[in-house]
Amino acid sequence: MPTKGLIFDLDGVLVDTVPAHFAAWKRMFEEHGYEFGKPEYRRLVDGRPRYDGARAVMTRHSENEVRTAADKKNDYYVEMIERGKFRVFDAAVQLVRQCQSEGYGLAAASSSANVRSVLEKAGLLDAFPVVIGGDDVENGKPNPDIFLAAASGLGLTVDECVVIEDSTSGVEAAKNGGFYCIGLLHEEHESELTAADYVISSLAEIDIERIDESRSEVHV
Repeated sequence: MPTKGLIFDLDGVLVDTVPAHFAAWKRMFEEHGYEFGKPEYRRLVDGRPRYDGARAVMTRHSENEVRTAADKKNDYYVEMIERGKFRVFDAAVQLVRQCQSEGYGLAAASSSANVRSVLEKAGLLDAFPVVIGGDDVENGKPNPDIFLAAASGLGLTVDECVVIEDSTSGVEAAKNGGFYCIGLLHEEHESELTAADYVISSLAEIDIERIDESRSEVHV
């Protein structure tokens, strides 16, 4: 079935907010007595909803303490974003604008509750008629709810959509929902995103005119 819609993750795909997320998580966890580095970020937090990430690390704290701490992490993160501590990927802007001009349905689906404000600051909100944040669905990644909601918002079936993700939990969520998934593998990744149908190192590698051909090649 021809591709009619593309569903983009936010952090690490459209914008580089990972340093801000990591710094905010690290500050909060260390305030609560937990050592936290890049391995823990990738394994326990990356791509997951805020409370799930906090819960995975803060095993010595109550649920109320975990939720309060997670909200504090979000305060630290929002503060950094408000100060412009992120960058927009040029290749992402080019791909999104091309897809927009070609008439593809576009959705942004992120575990972050701040997805709309980040897209607005990045100058990309107008390109996405459908935006799904972590607070819009009951179950976070690796459950597929967020991508299923995005496809539904676009009025498309799973088979008509392609998901672009850069986290292990995000790729798993896409595949759990039955989506074709392109994995964006950054140099610092410890995981190979082996569950993805197709793996790239930059969105510049995606030729929108050949996306259906690429999907067919993978499934042969």
